[in-house]
Amino acid sequence: MNTSVGGLDWTIIAAYLLAVVGLGVAAGFLRRKGARGGEGGHYFLAGNTLTWPVIGLAMFAANISTVHLVSLAEAAYKYGLVFGNFEWMAGFTLILLSLFFAPLYLRSRVATLPDFLERRFNRGCRDVLSVVSLFSAIVIHMGVALYTAAWVLRGILGLAPGSTVLGMDTLMFFIIVLGLLTGIYTMLGGLLAVVWTESLQTILLLVGAVVITVVGYLKVGGWSALAETLAAQPHPLAGVEDSGVTWGTGNFLHLARTADDPSGLAWYSILLGYPVLGIWYWCCDQTIVQRVLAAKDEKHARLGPLFCAFLKIWPVFFFVLPGVICVALVQQNAFDGAAPRTAADTYTFLITHLLPVGLKGLVAAAMLAAAMQTCSAALNSTATLVAYDLFKRHKPDLGDHQLVTIGKATTVLGTVLAIVASPLFGHYTTIFEGINKLISYVAPPITAVFLLGVFWKRASGPSAFITLIGGMGLGMVAFYVDWTGLYRGDFMLIAFLLLLACLAIMVVTTLLLPGELKPEAVDLVWNHWSEPLRLRCGSGLSDYRIMSGVILVIFAVLYILFR
Repeated sequence: MNTSVGGLDWTIIAAYLLAVVGLGVAAGFLRRKGARGGEGGHYFLAGNTLTWPVIGLAMFAANISTVHLVSLAEAAYKYGLVFGNFEWMAGFTLILLSLFFAPLYLRSRVATLPDFLERRFNRGCRDVLSVVSLFSAIVIHMGVALYTAAWVLRGILGLAPGSTVLGMDTLMFFIIVLGLLTGIYTMLGGLLAVVWTESLQTILLLVGAVVITVVGYLKVGGWSALAETLAAQPHPLAGVEDSGVTWGTGNFLHLARTADDPSGLAWYSILLGYPVLGIWYWCCDQTIVQRVLAAKDEKHARLGPLFCAFLKIWPVFFFVLPGVICVALVQQNAFDGAAPRTAADTYTFLITHLLPVGLKGLVAAAMLAAAMQTCSAALNSTATLVAYDLFKRHKPDLGDHQLVTIGKATTVLGTVLAIVASPLFGHYTTIFEGINKLISYVAPPITAVFLLGVFWKRASGPSAFITLIGGMGLGMVAFYVDWTGLYRGDFMLIAFLLLLACLAIMVVTTLLLPGELKPEAVDLVWNHWSEPLRLRCGSGLSDYRIMSGVILVIFAVLYILFR
């Protein structure tokens, strides 16, 4: 098969770029009838008109990036399905968002989560979370998306590392082009442009991922042939990469691993560490939760995350499994002795060796979709944070038009900063490792403060502020120790230990520095953990309690099947 990219592929890629940018720009000139909140409410929260299907798709799209298409395939090529835990465990934390966090956010009528934290505790907590949220949006969300998209495009085009375009390194050239295109339509259209383009991009992304999975699955001979090949043949990396690791494929199709597994992700590390990362990411991160804040009402705010949880079933099969299929195809000598140069080239290798002309362009466009949708979501949340948390709070008399102008300027600046920060992820062994390590150092204090904040009325403002500052300090120490190579342990267990430390700090400081629950915070704390389960919202399948139970059972069955 011809492994080069043809003219038809380039036509598809160009058509996609024109379509998505045009759709985003069009959203900037349209206003939904009945949108609440004026110009600012429309730009930052889409006029609070989002329904549960749009919320679920938009949350899924904001999460899915080229990290999933590239790094999950890379990790699966090395270790099998074990990294699928990061997808299926998300379902459980999305249930927490639906049951316990979303209704409180809607009650508070806030535009940002730092604003929620100020109403629950104090202004100092809001300032800390604003800074962390900005870092998360620009570095963790945008930076990694741009870097991985550029990496894949360079591979698809067959450009060697160090090659240049217009006198610029090809990796940085692609990062700049993707960043600028995304910044244009996000700046002009606001959140409505983001959710519109995300809907289109998610469909394209899933089509591309399904195509390459199905083609690879059929070529390998089905599930039985896949399992038999993995069990009978040596791993392609044996004696080639990471010579200190004993590579094996006997448990490649299982998610639960022992402590001696090469992946370093023992079952107990996932069980203890993922909730720390997941609660912050899915329940307390502005980029993700902003879609819930823009919900039409509480019913849609609750059902949206549950729809997203249902969508999270599929990435294991369409983003992780291709890496495992690639291992089996190489073992079967399906590519006449060819194999990915490194595990990081797995997805690019599959695109260029499995797909015919035309489909290569489709999947390449899916790469762009994955990067651009994540960047646009992060840019809009960054603009919202800066407009409301840095400007509006200091100058309450700012009008909607002024806030929107500030938001647009922030989008431009955020794009530039993300472009500069994106090469950071080249430091790590895999991109997926890099992003999760950064989250494991950032998440623990925020997870601790939100958990105790919504479930413990005695939690005081001073204790929350001390916990955030102290926890961030501990996270910076852990990051430094890991970055310099002084100690690199199980980052999931480190995240769990940091959470325990933050919870202890907050409980102790609350007892030493007690404070009264503010009147405006009374409705932002549950009287009992079972209270949201007793509140009725919808009937039948629209009842969030029933749907939460259905999602819970589905994920439990999946874990039993792939344990």
